[in-house]
Amino acid sequence: MPQATLASLTTLRLGGPAGAVLNLSDPADWLDAARAISAQEQNGPVVLGHGSNVIAADAGHPGTVVVMNTRGITAKKLDDTTVAVTVQAGHPLTDLVHWAAAERLAGIECLAGIPGTVGAAPVQNAGAYGQQIADSLHSVTVWDWGMGCLRTFPAQSCRLRYRSSRFKRTPGRWTILAASLHLTHTPAAPITYQPLGDELGVPVGARPTVPEVTAAVLANRRRRGLLLDPSDQDSRQVGSVFLNPRITTAQATRWSDCGCPVHQDSDGGLRASAGWLLEHVGCRPGQAVADGVRCSERRTLTVTAQGEATAAAFVRALADLTAQVAAATGIILQPEPTRVGQWVTGP
Repeated sequence: MPQATLASLTTLRLGGPAGAVLNLSDPADWLDAARAISAQEQNGPVVLGHGSNVIAADAGHPGTVVVMNTRGITAKKLDDTTVAVTVQAGHPLTDLVHWAAAERLAGIECLAGIPGTVGAAPVQNAGAYGQQIADSLHSVTVWDWGMGCLRTFPAQSCRLRYRSSRFKRTPGRWTILAASLHLTHTPAAPITYQPLGDELGVPVGARPTVPEVTAAVLANRRRRGLLLDPSDQDSRQVGSVFLNPRITTAQATRWSDCGCPVHQDSDGGLRASAGWLLEHVGCRPGQAVADGVRCSERRTLTVTAQGEATAAAFVRALADLTAQVAAATGIILQPEPTRVGQWVTGP
């Protein structure tokens, strides 16, 4: 197990040393790896895919970090329209979306361009443009660190909610090893997100082809600086740093009257636009937030690390932005990325 830093394993490129790093590329090696880790550590390891939704501690992590690099897609036709697709956890989500588009299989086309792995997608219930992984997820295969065995959870047992799941709410208990999706040979899902409709030149409710939607999503994400490009000055990012906050009916009425976009999530709750709230308190694209931390040049809700930034400074920046929005609106923002590693001090 070679030594490495968490910075080298995350898109923010922040974080200190890892005690040991295990790169897992063969699913057949998992059982031996899990038993070896369990014998050495009281708690489970930190498990990373592409590290695109985490803030790693400057102090690093003294234990084992597993980097999930397993890949592979298998497909089985269930009926005239439905295909069961099983994907290894380390497979890049973007590659799966491109594969589905080439096969003209609908269900994940709006997830095009989201960084990270298939195994990470259910943890965050990854989603964009009105679609989320919960819409097509059938089941996941996991390693249960508490029980020391493999288990399979049907999608309804994963407790998928807006950017949340049982895996995110209980970090370290389970490691996702594979995911099964049910995709369909149909046009793409009806367009529900107006900017995507504008990109396609179609009204909300239209159902373009899967390849058309995939291409439009990628074009829109590129324009907003949400495709990770190593040559981009804003490449050290984790996408949206705050969830769209849950608000009351009274808050929705007040702030929608002020121009804040408000929408209803899949649970029926009302949520305000986190990006609008940040701009309401004076934040703008390209604005410095802390030493080595600033908003993306193209999008306020994307906060980037620059130069000699530290994880502690990044977390403090998010806390400062949260305090500004709370003071001005009474609405509490919640950071979207997960913190990993040994956080000795800080918020």
